[in-house]
Amino acid sequence: MTWRWVAAAESLQPGSRLVVRVDRRQVLLLSTERGLYACNNRCPHEGYPLREGTLSDDCVLTCNWHNWKFNLATGATLVGGDALRRYPVKVEAGQVWIDWTAPDPAGLRAKALADLDTALEDEDYDRITRELARLELHGGDMLAALSRAILWSHDRFEFGMTHAYAVAADWVMLRERSNDPVRRLAALVEAVAYMGEDAGETRHPFAVETRPWDGAAFLAAIEAEDEKAAVALLRGAMQSGVTLPILRGALGRAALAHYQDFGHASIYTVKATELAARLDCDAAGAVLLSLVRALVYAGREDLLPEFRFYAEAHKSWGRTNGKEAPALLADEILGHSAKQAMGVVVHWSARHKPQDIYPVLLGAAATQMLYFDRSYERRTDGSIADNIGWLDFTHAITFGNAVRILAEADPALWPAALLQLACFIGRNAKYVDRKQDVSAWRADDPARFFDQTVEKLYDHGVGEFIVSAHLVKMTLAAKAEAAAAPDAAGELAAAVNRFLSLPLKRRHALRTARQMREFVAEE
Repeated sequence: MTWRWVAAAESLQPGSRLVVRVDRRQVLLLSTERGLYACNNRCPHEGYPLREGTLSDDCVLTCNWHNWKFNLATGATLVGGDALRRYPVKVEAGQVWIDWTAPDPAGLRAKALADLDTALEDEDYDRITRELARLELHGGDMLAALSRAILWSHDRFEFGMTHAYAVAADWVMLRERSNDPVRRLAALVEAVAYMGEDAGETRHPFAVETRPWDGAAFLAAIEAEDEKAAVALLRGAMQSGVTLPILRGALGRAALAHYQDFGHASIYTVKATELAARLDCDAAGAVLLSLVRALVYAGREDLLPEFRFYAEAHKSWGRTNGKEAPALLADEILGHSAKQAMGVVVHWSARHKPQDIYPVLLGAAATQMLYFDRSYERRTDGSIADNIGWLDFTHAITFGNAVRILAEADPALWPAALLQLACFIGRNAKYVDRKQDVSAWRADDPARFFDQTVEKLYDHGVGEFIVSAHLVKMTLAAKAEAAAAPDAAGELAAAVNRFLSLPLKRRHALRTARQMREFVAEE
């Protein structure tokens, strides 16, 4: 023990309190009928002075700001979450001493990680931040905390991976690009806290069977929506050391086998593998298991009437019907239905390389986002099919970024990637008004605009994780695509600028009430 003198005993009369400073820390001494106690004066919740708290006869100290309660005799936190630091105390020769021995850092790190689990269960953003700050203070591996949150959450997503894991990849990247410790902590908190919100209370365990890796069998299992078989094959791949690039190739083919989950399958595939590359083996495997479950459960929108031409268009890739192909310009595809948009892309495919078609489609998607008719977002009298908002347009940009990455690694995926991007453009065509004056949103220097916008992500100010996730993923995707497709950079910057500058309507009380009354009336 390391005993430090803190006060003369005569300064502590029965029932009195005294705050002393030891090094830079405030320590509260309390003289009670049960003895003398010492603890930190700052409440571990928000730092308010416990000297102003209420002390019961049984030595329960209450912080009157938020009613957190600490039993000084037992060391238990009775109401609240974080533990209060207490100090052994003794009186010798009329002097008060406390044990100032620093706790074992390894024990503090282990406690911070264990308490992080509780904070995740409670979806307590502030406590998650405090526990991660404690872990960092005591020399902990911050990515170990991210891995722990993933292992805690991965089987709580009933239908597989959500935006929480997808945006975690971007938050980790943002953390790595900053040298500011506050921004680095904030980025990690945003990633971890979203997992706590999205994870359910019930666990949905994954099958434990293992099968030797077979890429064709894996694709067949996903196609058959056979989670057990797909998981067994994935486990076999991980056990036999199949590399992440090979797995990304198989996962990418599964994601683009259909126009599915309105592009989320491809976005999740890229983000999951980016995240997995930064994690230890157990956490990386957990992310990939969650992704496989998401691919199994993904909706297949190419089976909907609006997109049913997709299979035929894919078979027709690279063929010409004898008609003159339209010019390779964004205006040639804008304003068309999904079927017509896919038809235009098929015509282009007979005469142009996919790498030349992609920037045109990306520019068209950016133009649609820039000219989104926000009256559709505000109206209350539309049909359920017309429940369109900003996030529907951000998906096309994020999807474009994901499929470019997948197709550059596996060129055989270009037809699916471009046709599905055409599906986005056709789907959103109805909700665009190009008569709007958008000059106010244009940036003179797109690269500088994106650099400045990325810096603002650390303190985005958005209350909902689902919205901040789209904000982060879309901004980073647009920045990457502006560099990859310079001809689209201006439209991308203007579209992002307008999105960031205008309010996003998230709750549609009147629209939902009317639509659901009409819906249930027909049951």
